[in-house]
Amino acid sequence: MNKRTLILSAGPILFFIIASLAPLSYEQSFVLASLAWMLAWWLSNRIPLGVTALLPLILFPLAGILSPKEVGALYGHLIIFLFLGGFALGLAIEKWNLHRRIALHILLRSGTSPNRILLGTMLATAALSMWISNTATTIMMLPIGLSLFQLLEEKMGNAKASKNFGIALMLGIAYSANIGGMATLIGTPPNLVFASLSSASLGREVAFSDWLLFAFPLSAVLFILVWFVLSKVLFPSKETSLQGIEPLLRGELKKLGKPSSAERKVAIVLGAMAIAWVFRAQLNQIQFLEHLSDTLIAIAGLIVLFILPSGSKGKALLNEQDLGRLPWNIILLFGGGLSLAKALEISKLVQTVAETLVSTGWSSLLIISLLICAFAVFLTEVMSNVALVSVFVPVAFIIASELGFDPWYLAIPLSLGASCAFMFPVATPPNAIVYSSGYIRTADMAKAGIIFNVISIVLISLYSYFMIPLIFKS
Repeated sequence: MNKRTLILSAGPILFFIIASLAPLSYEQSFVLASLAWMLAWWLSNRIPLGVTALLPLILFPLAGILSPKEVGALYGHLIIFLFLGGFALGLAIEKWNLHRRIALHILLRSGTSPNRILLGTMLATAALSMWISNTATTIMMLPIGLSLFQLLEEKMGNAKASKNFGIALMLGIAYSANIGGMATLIGTPPNLVFASLSSASLGREVAFSDWLLFAFPLSAVLFILVWFVLSKVLFPSKETSLQGIEPLLRGELKKLGKPSSAERKVAIVLGAMAIAWVFRAQLNQIQFLEHLSDTLIAIAGLIVLFILPSGSKGKALLNEQDLGRLPWNIILLFGGGLSLAKALEISKLVQTVAETLVSTGWSSLLIISLLICAFAVFLTEVMSNVALVSVFVPVAFIIASELGFDPWYLAIPLSLGASCAFMFPVATPPNAIVYSSGYIRTADMAKAGIIFNVISIVLISLYSYFMIPLIFKS
């Protein structure tokens, strides 16, 4: 047997051991065994996450836990179409280079000192990551960051300061890509998974505008802390005014040329969708728009992107080929997460765990929130954040309910914590991408990452504890 077969066999082996030996009811043993199988394959990274997420379509109907119709409906849940619209918008922004133009304009206004350049680069990365995937953002920003560093390396005249700036710049790009995505509902998959599970399990929708109002300030504070610690504490560089930055950036803008018709149209669609999401509550007061939802706005935007001509050979802004670039792997994973959550609910497996926790006498919401957030932050260093949230948000819902808390009080810190993997290159695609530049070592990332992991745990937990009841009404 080769290594891959051996690793993949761990999933079904765990399934049969747990299903046979777990001292639980039939349904609970089967669901726990299915969870173990899926976790084993998700952790192995040997097959796509979305393929593993299809297991509930086979296992739960065979066990009589959910019917094929019930499981299938969860893979087509309405909230998934919100994701589709958001992903399509990100594809259009990336396809027509609007993201690069936005980034260069932000950098042009950042200044010429190393710390200001770091701030501008991180700000451009975070702003783009609010709307397109953090992976695409990092891939686009890394060459810009490398160009800036190579220019500055010649001008700084200090080897240590130059090295520090390079490390801070690479880490800043990766970390701000993750932090920026936290600010919007469509910015990162964990936010979307939480929204889908809340809708399916609690019948409680997460409005785009409410999430923005809640998460944007948190994201901004974490962003400022990361920039300050990177530039002033961990990797300080000499503060001098460095000439040559502006011509470099203007040269890059010149290569892009004037905004194309397609760029302008994508910008208009982006603006219209953002305005509609933010002011949906007001739009709902208008006759014929009372049923307008974030999902309907997303789908309308998607359809418009496939209709509006780009001005290039009669093609639309998005076409049939672009459909293949949509992240179907992640979309399938959402369906698998919803199915797993439903099975956990029906089998009452999590209620059993929650009752055990309650019997220990723990009742401090803040302490439990800190522990759950820490669990998410450190586990996501070795596990897909989407898979983590898909599995453990339903657990957080039930634990909170058993303790008499609003389920969001635990689920939101867990979901936000899943976006804060700062320690290892394997933790997130942005970390891996900047590590591939060769300018940072694993030790550099671990040293900075452990500090930011702790900062994010404390900040997210405290912020959620005080702000959830003010912004989100149960």
